[in-house]
Amino acid sequence: MIADRIEGKWIDLFAEVFSRCKVAPGEACAILSESQSRSLNVQLAELALLKLGAKPFHVVVPSPSQAAPVPIRSTGASHALQGLKPAISALAASSFVADCTVEGLMHAAELPQILQGGARVLYISNEHPDVLERLAPSPADEEKVRAGMRLLKAAKRMLVTSRAGTDLDVKLEGARVGGVWGYTDKPGTLSHWPGGLCLAFPGAESVNGTLVMVPGDLNLTFKRYVESEVRLKVDKDYVTGIEGDGLDAELMREYFAAWGDREAYAVSHVGWGLNPRARWDALAMYDRHDINGTEQRAFAGNFLYSTGANEVAGRHTLGHFDLPFRRCTVTLDGKAVVRDGKLAG
Repeated sequence: MIADRIEGKWIDLFAEVFSRCKVAPGEACAILSESQSRSLNVQLAELALLKLGAKPFHVVVPSPSQAAPVPIRSTGASHALQGLKPAISALAASSFVADCTVEGLMHAAELPQILQGGARVLYISNEHPDVLERLAPSPADEEKVRAGMRLLKAAKRMLVTSRAGTDLDVKLEGARVGGVWGYTDKPGTLSHWPGGLCLAFPGAESVNGTLVMVPGDLNLTFKRYVESEVRLKVDKDYVTGIEGDGLDAELMREYFAAWGDREAYAVSHVGWGLNPRARWDALAMYDRHDINGTEQRAFAGNFLYSTGANEVAGRHTLGHFDLPFRRCTVTLDGKAVVRDGKLAG
């Protein structure tokens, strides 16, 4: 466990990132948190905004009751606001929102209402500042991600292969493309810190093939390195088979089944990591309480496959897996963007 103590360097760090979001002196800035938020990050957000001369205020709500049959982790779909109109109105009326909720507003039902007011929303991932410090975003990160997004938008097909046996075909026509570099300065947009990845939400019946997880790949819902082979069969977007004799396959089968929801087996998004400072091995260095796994979603050269909600395909579910694969080759219309787990070009 790393000490939860306010450090001057972390106030400076938060202020630097907020400056990249164009927080200005005198600007009214909301800090959204819930009763189970990481209090250290909430305090650092306030102190950093004050350092910049902004006028911060807090919107604090109780963490909602658990309604799912299994623990929910790292979904990016916070339910903290619970449709509470006065809180939503306060956030929508703010030009900048520091989102310190546990799960983040990325896929929250209330996000469109908040963005419609022109807010710039930055989700500070539920990581210890020790993690955030190593992954302070820069304009170079933005350049890399924007370049990846342009490639995705122009492509019609993604193919993902590996020596372990992964062979996945993704149709990209009609997909919604996104990217995150760790800050946002454009009204009506959201980003999250850490950042450094680009992704696509494919349309319905666009993904087919096989995914093979081997030791060293990650299951971020469990905050765990895979230690035994897991073979996933994907047919028209849905995982239809989970093969493997080890604990990793058993855990996945049980978690998928616990939802009792076919949509939990479907693809949410696909993409790759671009952050050269993010490390796949850093998960081994922290207690689980100290991390949210965002770094492992962004490390350069990983192929990220996620199951769960996908608005483009008209699917909604709380079930979610984020699965970063190492040592894959990712091609877009035949051109490699990742080769054997290393960025190409």
